[in-house]
Amino acid sequence: MREKIGWGIMATGTIANKFCEGLKNLRDTEIVAVASRSLDRALDFGRKHGIKRAYGCYEELVMDSEVDIVYIATPHPFHYEGAMLCLEAGKAVLCEKPFTLNAREAEKLIGYARKKGLFLMEAMWTRYLPAIVKVREWLERGMIGEIRFLKADFGYRCSWDPEGRLLNPDLAGGALMDVGIYPVSFASMVYKGLPQTIKSLAHIGETHVDEQFAVLFGYEGGKIASLAGALRTKLVNDALIMGTDGMIHIPDFFYAKTATLYMASGAEDVFGPEFEGNGYNYEAAEAMRCLREGRLESSVMPLDETLAIMRTMDAIRSQWGLKYPGEGEG
Repeated sequence: MREKIGWGIMATGTIANKFCEGLKNLRDTEIVAVASRSLDRALDFGRKHGIKRAYGCYEELVMDSEVDIVYIATPHPFHYEGAMLCLEAGKAVLCEKPFTLNAREAEKLIGYARKKGLFLMEAMWTRYLPAIVKVREWLERGMIGEIRFLKADFGYRCSWDPEGRLLNPDLAGGALMDVGIYPVSFASMVYKGLPQTIKSLAHIGETHVDEQFAVLFGYEGGKIASLAGALRTKLVNDALIMGTDGMIHIPDFFYAKTATLYMASGAEDVFGPEFEGNGYNYEAAEAMRCLREGRLESSVMPLDETLAIMRTMDAIRSQWGLKYPGEGEG
């Protein structure tokens, strides 16, 4: 591994810009190449972020010898195609959430990466934010006793654009895939396993995507998670973890800057230091740590959990009878 790990950026949208800004806070890395289906967009992006090379197709990006790892920032219907292209070229991959459209695609990517001995990781950036790291520490120390109930939601009111990514079924739009992945993944992190039962309700709007949804997960011993997501309704966007001996509150948990521990004794512990950069640097640092240590996956976002989350997302959608065009039987 070179002194500086070389990143390639696949796609040039909003999330790619945020990720590149985050990378600038890390000393042991360099963005060496960017690719878009439009060479002009790639060139503009490269100039903005000081990237050495810009390509007008993804195939050229994965053949760049200085690229050690590719960050996939395409819309999620194209994650599988982009990630497999990288893996077939022998590149490590950090792929934006949701990891794929469905569990079938996730299983294929994970199987191929393991067969070839290549690093692969879902970019669930919130898991690496200091406040969420502190929350896991509190839970592991049993600070709120046995976890009994979890509540988390993420929703906002987007503009009405039937052709845009959020509301277009051809682009796998809808609340579950865009914002719902956050509470679903958060519940997986807290309870460390799949729910035994899933009960959900969604409003399917006029563009035939889920504009809002609510879901209840049931776990062994009567533990419950109550989750919601929305694209046309502003929600509170908080997370609450209730235990037998206390509670944890995380405002704006998908972009967590603070977390508060309330103990049964009445004591409180507020964690809230300013995090470095824009927050995306933490997931990049984790990916690079894994590469330097020769790891093929992150223990914070392991591939088996990524697959389990995609299976949970599939199960939720199946209750609504929602499939995306061209998805087939997966």
